[in-house]
Amino acid sequence: MTEMRKMMNKRAGQTVAHDLRKENPTSVKEWIPTGSRWLDSIICRGKLAGIPVGKITEIAGLPSTGKSYMAAHIAANAQKMGMDVIYFDSESAIDPDFLQKVGVDLDRFGYVQATTVEYVLSSIEDLMDSGNKLLFIWDSLAHTPNDKDIESNFDPQSSIALKARVLAYGMQKLTVPLANTQCTFLVLNQLKTNIGHGPNARIQAMINPYTTPGGKAMNYSASLRIWLTKREAKAGQVIDEKDTRIGNEIKATIPSCHLPSSASKSFSSSPLT
Repeated sequence: MTEMRKMMNKRAGQTVAHDLRKENPTSVKEWIPTGSRWLDSIICRGKLAGIPVGKITEIAGLPSTGKSYMAAHIAANAQKMGMDVIYFDSESAIDPDFLQKVGVDLDRFGYVQATTVEYVLSSIEDLMDSGNKLLFIWDSLAHTPNDKDIESNFDPQSSIALKARVLAYGMQKLTVPLANTQCTFLVLNQLKTNIGHGPNARIQAMINPYTTPGGKAMNYSASLRIWLTKREAKAGQVIDEKDTRIGNEIKATIPSCHLPSSASKSFSSSPLT
């Protein structure tokens, strides 16, 4: 078997055949804490985990559910682990003061405007060759146009389904290099109302009330997906002893998980404040 692995690695021009009894790219060796001990504890059974290093993770949520807030905590925790952070922002709305209050070191924080989907994916591919252990954060997939969108005349039919195709191709290219370089890719996304399609549209929407933009790429490529929702009612508000609203009760759900066998693959949800 050793000689066969050497032959396959020589043919590929890189190390692609591994001995699973030794260090290999399929194993999650490190986790970046999310900032919520409750959430970290359900991601991987028996461990206080977080975001898996060397994998793709998606955090999708409804508006004002704390996606960027959680990403900032993950960035700060990654820096404590010796990683540098590259933040792709499509909304041009990040606040440096807020990042510093969370604990982010701006000297080791690279801010990049996410002009197009193609630019983000190609930049990540190039930066992985630097040899540094990096955390890439994309805020957000849903709000980033593709090249065709920029060139078009606001006609949505001119680029229909193009983003999904670009993402499917790009995620396929990034998955193996991320594992080999132990870089991490955190994708922030939006939850949209699932209107369903066909004669069973209403039933589909009842079973799965939410969906995410970008096609099926994240379903297949993300090792971990976290969905954030909240109650709009007053009962979902967090009130302090002075009767001042200080936050909202957020529910985090793991709709699917492609982590190794040590990870929890069951559906998990609970209030998160």
